[in-house]
Amino acid sequence: MTASATGATSVLITVTGPDRPGVSSVLFAALTRHGVDLLDVEQVVIRGQLTLGALVVAHHDPEGLQEAVEQAMASIAMSVQATIAEDDDTTARQLSTHVVVLTGRPITARAFGSVAQALADVGANIDAIRRVADYPVTALELLVSPVPGRGSDHYPPGTLRARLVEVARAAGVDVAVERHGLGRRSKRLIVFDVDSTLVQGEVIEMLAARAGAEAEVRAVTEAAMSGELDFTESLHRRVAALAGLPESVLDDVAAELELTPGARTTIRTLKRLGFRCGIVSGGFTRVITPLARELHMDFCAANELEVVDGRLTGRVVGEVVDRPGKAEALRRFAARSGVPLEQCVAVGDGANDIDMLTTAGLGIAFNAKPALREVADAALSHPYLDVVLFVLGITRDEVERADEAEGVGRRVPIA
Repeated sequence: MTASATGATSVLITVTGPDRPGVSSVLFAALTRHGVDLLDVEQVVIRGQLTLGALVVAHHDPEGLQEAVEQAMASIAMSVQATIAEDDDTTARQLSTHVVVLTGRPITARAFGSVAQALADVGANIDAIRRVADYPVTALELLVSPVPGRGSDHYPPGTLRARLVEVARAAGVDVAVERHGLGRRSKRLIVFDVDSTLVQGEVIEMLAARAGAEAEVRAVTEAAMSGELDFTESLHRRVAALAGLPESVLDDVAAELELTPGARTTIRTLKRLGFRCGIVSGGFTRVITPLARELHMDFCAANELEVVDGRLTGRVVGEVVDRPGKAEALRRFAARSGVPLEQCVAVGDGANDIDMLTTAGLGIAFNAKPALREVADAALSHPYLDVVLFVLGITRDEVERADEAEGVGRRVPIA
């Protein structure tokens, strides 16, 4: 039943001014005296400045309500605007269908304007905006919905993400697009690639440097990660260059691995939330296992190098963790943990991660090659792994409060 049908009138009240205790109580005391019904309320504070909006139904004398609210707010030096709504449907509220996470360092007004225009071009309205991070990047979360009469709740297939990614890339920012709702907040398992994702650099190149074959191996790696060369073939070619190296180099390289900035924060935060966390790598078990142990990972899949008489033979033994093998490892870990694939997240950087990212409910390309960026749900180009948290809707404030409670974590100055 609409307000007009019952003789009632909807009134939109917007209060602005310096944020301080008591503003809401003064407003709602005035509203209470007029016996209004509350339909909707939203509040935001930016740098100490408050904007508070309330949509109410006045059953009598809406002009008197306006005057009473104006007097009440003037008594505490707040500005107020009360508007009698022309739309007689006071119950309708557009539901947001998608979440857009925009990240940059910085996000310029021009970049945000470009994204906002792109949303308008595909028939999407911005319903709400909040900042989810100010470090190590700025991250803004936008809730969007179709403009009434201009589209469905799903938009033309791929239109929303494809258009936003194109515009964001030109503007020098990153964008992630997800469906809004319980599905986004139900993620429970995450797997990470290792080389150039969880750690900096490529393990096999570090090993090849000991054999004097770094340049040769790097060229093969690049071709494989770009999708120009079959990963299994490339793996055998690269491993062959390691033949004759002493077994001890595996431990040496394992000790030299450098985590990607934000990796510890990311894993620590996700574990707090009950995520099952794992590694799925085309690298080598002997090198990666200590890393998995250090980070308290729940599972790990990688390749096994053959060792005979204390030296590498240049061969891989057992099942190869290649592009299809990575996806299979994810399925295996998910089944073992009792987690549906749509509640899984996969993070990687190369073409051999394509199947894994498309198998997961959310695929995140991290500083990735073009072949992977094209199929991922989110493509991140900043060298900080904790940006993954912001894509999942976890805020920097939440992370830092949890770290502070445990006496860990700090902001490292960024040049």
